[in-house]
Parts: sequence; structure tokens; C-alpha cells
Amino acid sequence: MKRRTFAKLLTAGTLTAVSGSAVSCTKSAKKKSVKAALMHVGCQRGRTEIKELEFKARHGIRHIDGYAPKLIEGVGWDLDDALRQKELAARYDISIEAYHLPLSAAGIDNVTVPNIMLGTSPERDREIEMIQQMISVAGQAGVRALLYNTTILPVVRTERTPGRGGVTYSSWDASKGMKESKILTRAGLVDTDTIYERIEYFLGKVLPVAEEYNVQLGNHIADPPLPAGFKGITRWNSPNIMEGIKKFAQLSDSPSHGFNLCLGSCAEGMENPDKEIHELIRYAGERNQIFNVHMRNIKGGWGNFQEVYPDNGDMDFLKVMRSLRDVQYAYMIMPDHVPLHPDDPDASQGFAFCYGYLGALIKAVNAEAETSA
Repeated sequence: MKRRTFAKLLTAGTLTAVSGSAVSCTKSAKKKSVKAALMHVGCQRGRTEIKELEFKARHGIRHIDGYAPKLIEGVGWDLDDALRQKELAARYDISIEAYHLPLSAAGIDNVTVPNIMLGTSPERDREIEMIQQMISVAGQAGVRALLYNTTILPVVRTERTPGRGGVTYSSWDASKGMKESKILTRAGLVDTDTIYERIEYFLGKVLPVAEEYNVQLGNHIADPPLPAGFKGITRWNSPNIMEGIKKFAQLSDSPSHGFNLCLGSCAEGMENPDKEIHELIRYAGERNQIFNVHMRNIKGGWGNFQEVYPDNGDMDFLKVMRSLRDVQYAYMIMPDHVPLHPDDPDASQGFAFCYGYLGALIKAVNAEAETSA
């Protein structure tokens, strides 16, 4: 072989090797962009009392959505009780990270402040003053977030259906449930524009207080998303769940405005939850509007679903956890509704399983980040 030919081949080989190294370095650089997960397992289950705190501590739960402080009628929450709960939880190395405001999934019935979503004045103004006081108590007690619902209808289900190991799943079948769609509540007919007027009125009064006390306000979507006009009500997130999320997100650019993002309830409004849920996480996560996550899995979707365990639903929760990691979600992921069994009357077994499963998923996506570093 001639020297000149050999030199050309040698140079080409060197360039190929260098080029290969460059590609390898580029791939490594891309891998380094995978950051470690910031989230942690939490829970909203149970009162802040010794038995429940010991149960959580045994299962490695260090962050909770606590039981709301004592209610002072017509005023708001008892700060001394909030501080007492915080001190008790700290004995078990547990932090109370959130409370629920009395705007609940019960809708307008059996709640302390029904007039906010009924839109009746001056009653709603007095109730909003109570919410403002509750925000101040949370801020003074060092509670990061307050979670709430802007619903008129309560949670809607049709039945319990059989599941693995003799459990039953909370289920919705629109072919059965729609038979009651013409029965109105005391709110009468309420369209989407009216729902949003009431939500915006509420947020206009409470977000400045939340900012003052550095408290996040996370709204839980109505469960489940339903056809427009069901029992006279069109939910703010229905019937198109992604449009509803975007519209609510854009009501305010306040750092205190965001979501208690219930993945199960969102999936209930989707045709293909395993695919669509990631777009929703990216949208809210990139806006820094996810303040809490309910890790509830379902089988099914819009119009027909069962609430199941986190490992046997249609959403791949390992992929979901990656999406949450990639938007750098930094707060609690928590079990929500768990299947029920006669041998587990208080659902402790179900929650214990969920704690371990969700904790393992966090470790799994962190291991991916470490491997790619």
C-alpha cells in the first residue's frame, strides 16, 4: 500500500474516531440534562393525632396535607390549634405542608362556605373574609399550600365494581348516571361563564392575601368531568379537560395561583389518559402552577372509569413520574382514593401499598437521572 493512501486511511479513521467521540459527548451532554426528582410522597389521610402520625412515620411519610385547624364560627381557623398540630407532627419528623379550605368536593352541600360558589351576596363576602383569615393562619403556621374545590356538584359515581383480591373500585358509568342528569340542585342552571365569574370574584379577593402570606392556593378539578348541563351545571373543567385547565391557569399570573392536580380526576375527562396526561403535566408544570399532586390511577376514561391501584390503571405511573420530574415538580405526590376491602375498613392496607409504590417510583426516576449524569 502506498504511503499517501495509508495516510489518507489513517486520517479518515482518526476523524471517524473523533467524530464518534463527539457524538458520544453530545449524547452524554443530553443525558446530563435529566435532573433528579424534587418531589416526595405525602398524604391527606387522617387527623393530626398520634395514631395516624405514627402510621405515617412507620411508612416513611414526612410531609402531609394536615387536618384543618379548629373552626372558630364566623371567624376562621384557630391559630393556636394550627401551631399545636405543627408541633405534634414535628415530634415524628413530619411537616404539615398543606391544609384543605372548606371549599370542598362536597360542592355546595355540607360545607362551611356554600355561598362562594352559589354566588349569593352579601353572604359570599362574609365567607371570603373567613377564607382570608384562614390564609393568614396558614401563613403564620408555616403551612405552604391551601387546597380547595370550586364545585357546585359533589363527586359523582354510579356504583362500586369488583377488583383484584376482593376489593371494590369506585366507578362511573355515564350510561347509568346520565339518567339523573335532569335533576337540578338548589343552584338551578349555572353555565360556564357564571362559574368562572364566581371563581374570578373569589380569586380577586383571596390571591392578594395569599401573596402577602406566601401561601399557594391549589384548586382541585371537579370530579369527574361531565357533559355540559349535567343537573343544570356545567363544570369549569368540562367537557374539554385541557381547555378547562388552560382557562383556569390563565385567570391569574399570581405565584399563589395554581392546581391541586388530581391526575385521576383529569384522566376521567380524557379519551386516552396514558397519552394526554403528559401534555397536561407539562403545561401546568412549566408554568409552576402545580402545588400538589393526587396520584390516583383509573381504568377507562371519559364517561366510564374505575378508580384502581396505582400499578394497575391505564396510566403508566413510571412515565407520569418522569414527566413530573422533568418539570421539576417539588412538592407532595399522594395516594388519593384507594380501593376498599372488608378486611381493610379504614383503608390502611391500601394506603400502605401506595406509599411504598410511589416512593419506589421516585427512586426509579432518580436512578435514571444519576445514571445519565
